[in-house]
Amino acid sequence: MARRPWPRIKQEVSRERWVEIPEPVREVYKIWRPTPMFRAYGLEKALDTPAHIYYKYEGVSPAGSHKPNTAVPQAYYNKMEGTKRITTETGAGQWGSALSFACQMFGMGLEVYMVKISYQQKPYRKLLMNTWGAEVIASPSERTQAGRTILAKDPQSPGSLGIAISEAVERAAADPDTKYALGSVLNHVLLHQTVIGLEALKQMEMAGEYPDVVIAPFGGGSNFAGLALPFVHGRIAEGRQTLCLASEPASCPKLTKGQFRYDFGDTLGMTPLMPMFTLGHNFMPPAVHAGGLRYHGAGPIISQLIKDGHVQAEAIQQLECFEAGVLFAKAEGILPAPEANHAIASVIRQAQAAKQAGQRRTILFNLCGRRTILFNLCGHGHFDLQAYDDYFAGKLQDHQFTDEQLYANLRELEEVPFPA
Repeated sequence: MARRPWPRIKQEVSRERWVEIPEPVREVYKIWRPTPMFRAYGLEKALDTPAHIYYKYEGVSPAGSHKPNTAVPQAYYNKMEGTKRITTETGAGQWGSALSFACQMFGMGLEVYMVKISYQQKPYRKLLMNTWGAEVIASPSERTQAGRTILAKDPQSPGSLGIAISEAVERAAADPDTKYALGSVLNHVLLHQTVIGLEALKQMEMAGEYPDVVIAPFGGGSNFAGLALPFVHGRIAEGRQTLCLASEPASCPKLTKGQFRYDFGDTLGMTPLMPMFTLGHNFMPPAVHAGGLRYHGAGPIISQLIKDGHVQAEAIQQLECFEAGVLFAKAEGILPAPEANHAIASVIRQAQAAKQAGQRRTILFNLCGRRTILFNLCGHGHFDLQAYDDYFAGKLQDHQFTDEQLYANLRELEEVPFPA
């Protein structure tokens, strides 16, 4: 008898507009959802801008970020299928922390391959995962053939999300009781995250405004998609002119400088080819503190929306992002995660443009005429204090690439056709 498809697989390919949230998932969501939305009066005052700035704050979740929105349903669906253990990767540790929490909720084991540079930079994220029962391994590791292959080429490799994915997939493929879970990029992951934007729509309605600009950080796409996709629907179906802006690191500029083509989601090429904006699956991003954004490619849905002109992107250097995060902390009292600082930097650019143009923009971001700005403050920075210490000590630097450096990793894909 054929095994029935996983609900996640059905969600990955579904053409349905709405997918019901299972009641056990709703019960766990009640711990922190709905998340609050705030108007950033302090930031508006600090910038002396006529823009109205709103942020959706996802840092109130148990893991301190937006990642539990998909970790909980993924753990639940795996539990219903009899999975005993899950493997996964994590960059800065937010996804690993979220899945550790979710697996603890549903009584499953978890093995996390954490990008080595983040493993070293963020020991307290590792401790949080351990507290919820997960085993955390610095990637690349000697535990897998994928890790050993990378270490043979570069014993000092700082690791990347692509490498960690290869290790986690290899481990899951070798054990029938173990399944792999991904925290971004894939369609069903982005679907789960849209709970952020759907709540934001209702909260903006309560505020009597609708955003002219929607902003969120961009790594693989789950943060940005979670806030922006419900507003992208407004652009496509209702003709609204909302600017949906993805803010990515200049050290890993796949949306602004990458190629739209088929590529692997992992470094060793163990995953299927996907149409995406990519810098090449072997691209090694600099060891910036925004570890959750150090990914070579973009989710297919967001990539297509970029290609079709429904979504825009900008790349921002690390120092500008931390300067923005410090200003936000002083104005609003919340220390943002390094990933969230990218959205805040984009918000400040939009607010300053509104001031110069004399426009009252409404801006919404996720802590990711008249202009309203909405952004997603995707998580707090309580586990990222080393990053701020390095910033204040002048140890952080910006990164510049030549086109040759950016595209060198795409040569091996020259025989793979471009998406239609």
